[in-house]
Amino acid sequence: MFKQNLRVVVAIDSLKGSLTSLEAGKAARDGILSASPKSEVKIFPLADGGEGTCRAIIAGLGGKLKSAQVTDPLGGKVMAEFGEVPDKKLAVIEMANAAGLPLVPEDKRNPLNTTTYGVGELIKIAIADGCRNFVIGIGGSATNDCGLGMLTALGYKFGVGIFGRDLEKISAIDDSNVLPELRDCKFRIACDVTNPLTGANGCSAIYGPQKGATPEIVQTMDGWIKNFGALSADFLKLKKNSVAGDGAAGGLGFAFRSYLRGELLPGVELVLDALDIAQDLKSADVVITGEGRLDSQTAQGKAPSGVAKLAKKLNPKILTVGLGGSVADISDDAGLDAAFAILRSPMTLADAMKKEIATKNISETAAQITRLIEAVRAR
Repeated sequence: MFKQNLRVVVAIDSLKGSLTSLEAGKAARDGILSASPKSEVKIFPLADGGEGTCRAIIAGLGGKLKSAQVTDPLGGKVMAEFGEVPDKKLAVIEMANAAGLPLVPEDKRNPLNTTTYGVGELIKIAIADGCRNFVIGIGGSATNDCGLGMLTALGYKFGVGIFGRDLEKISAIDDSNVLPELRDCKFRIACDVTNPLTGANGCSAIYGPQKGATPEIVQTMDGWIKNFGALSADFLKLKKNSVAGDGAAGGLGFAFRSYLRGELLPGVELVLDALDIAQDLKSADVVITGEGRLDSQTAQGKAPSGVAKLAKKLNPKILTVGLGGSVADISDDAGLDAAFAILRSPMTLADAMKKEIATKNISETAAQITRLIEAVRAR
């Protein structure tokens, strides 16, 4: 005999250009309750470690968004948003808000001339506010400075400037003025790439060109970063000069791992852990997840697949259902028992993305799914 009340966890990624994660979740909840008023529905915001991660985690944990003026990638100033959850001493930072590629005009993109200094400034501000736990998304960087700028802002001295071009002249490292609070800080880094620091698959070769690097710059910076990595490994007494993920964000992954003892984690896993969703998944009958499009890429580290796989791991009997603006070619290893397109009638993409239409489509689709589940439960 089934228990009386259906227990549902809703965790839907944002529908880019249409609904935020929480708006999509609330629409699904309304549909579920319209079909089954006694259902117990818990909404979690969702993100994969990239854009929107800060807002998702802060909304889910009841924190607060803040902004501060910091150094932008070119050495100017930018107002950068970040989040804090005071009772958890947690800060959530998206490095792209301080050192992201969109902050650099196309005609000025050159990793020789960009810095992560602003990222370090955000960390310093959060530390001054009392934060000691950090969740940091490092996607979308404009930099290839191996964290030189960030580390300098935190008190490390390298005897050079703060830009990518300054990696060439580093010959010594001084940690005598490093922020003492750093020893008490824990850094968890959302990192979905496995690139090593240097070489054919390193940060310079793979990501340098999209940041404005010519083939000559790629080769030159790869050599500088290799030297910096070796110097750092010797100074820090690292067991490994490079591991998978060190090449993320122009070597920022290496800087966090080696200098700040950071843990590099898949973005969606990090977000789900920060939101503490596990306990609710263990006791739920159904999890409803989704995003704008569910397809063959969904299983490749996308947020809906991350939710579904975690749910199955914690609760093998749970039903995992995906909702998408469109659905195509979903692989079996995405973790979803079923996937549904939310469109209720033929319409243009522009109409489908209108907030009121997307909200109604999610709500009505969730209601139909709930009716089906309840009918099966009643038998």
